[in-house]
Amino acid sequence: MRRILIIAPNWIGDAVMSQPLLAELKASYPDSQIDVLASSWVAPIYRACSEVNEVIEAKLEHKQLQWNLRQQLAKQLQANQYTICFILPNSLKSALIPWLANIPFRIGYRGELRFGLINFSLPNPSKVNRPPMVEHYLALASLLDEESTPEKVRNNSNIPTLNVLEQAKQSVTKKLRNVNINPQAVYVFCPGAEYGITKRWPTEHFAKLAQELSENNPDSHIILLGSKSDHALAENIQLHAPNLSNIHNWCGNTSLDEAIALINMSQAVVSNDSGLMHIAAALRTPQVAIFGSSDPHHTPPLSDQAKVLWLNLPCSPCHKRVCPLGHLKCLKDITPEQVFSTIKTLY
Repeated sequence: MRRILIIAPNWIGDAVMSQPLLAELKASYPDSQIDVLASSWVAPIYRACSEVNEVIEAKLEHKQLQWNLRQQLAKQLQANQYTICFILPNSLKSALIPWLANIPFRIGYRGELRFGLINFSLPNPSKVNRPPMVEHYLALASLLDEESTPEKVRNNSNIPTLNVLEQAKQSVTKKLRNVNINPQAVYVFCPGAEYGITKRWPTEHFAKLAQELSENNPDSHIILLGSKSDHALAENIQLHAPNLSNIHNWCGNTSLDEAIALINMSQAVVSNDSGLMHIAAALRTPQVAIFGSSDPHHTPPLSDQAKVLWLNLPCSPCHKRVCPLGHLKCLKDITPEQVFSTIKTLY
């Protein structure tokens, strides 16, 4: 148990949800060294985990085999002599590297014909019966102890916790001061969601919320945060609030390390069900999380500083990328006034 390797999931939210597993392993095996192999997309999450010794960042692409790269990584990892590897994604290709690296104990969920590549496994529950993601990952720790069961594995806290890198904090503080923004007056809106439109609160609602927030707090600054693909969404919010000069579009203009630091110092976060929502929860930043097609019972923001808005319509959760009924009422009917009233309850 001296050296443990984690093969990270591919999504930011899932990466945040895996932190309690790392804490469980470190608590059970305090002398162990935990390293994480992660794509560049999620590597910053693990740099924010105190349990991690080293993040091995690799340019692994979604839905790409990249056979030569995986062979190179396996050779590099084999030299580290890992005893155990936890493979958190369910794909076959994610199990190739630890198998090629001859890591003796390869732990994960069954799936995608990877029998043999993983030699200690749990049955993969269906989407209908799958527990919350934190418990889903924590259950894998039961395979290290013959007397343990998935139900008995419980970390002291099942709540993900992230730290902020000092360098990222300094970088964000400098960016804010360069545009004369007081860090103590920042509110963060996260309009994006990689899954699709059925997870995105309408941009005109975000704009109306910005107007209400600005009217009630004239000194506030609203930073729109997200990836490059969210930049157009943020522009649309600004377009619907042309009279506001305190809305700043930072989508695609920060690293994820900086986004973590900005969320940590903000007064509140308003987001969809997204990776940034889970980051805000792990930092205990006051937040309002808006749910549409997804289920807040399965992927809630795990924080006592979070408030969830979900209409629980008969058609929701549908888990569809496009509204099957064409009306998107699960999101449109959550009003800016309702969100603003919820923000006021956070303090």
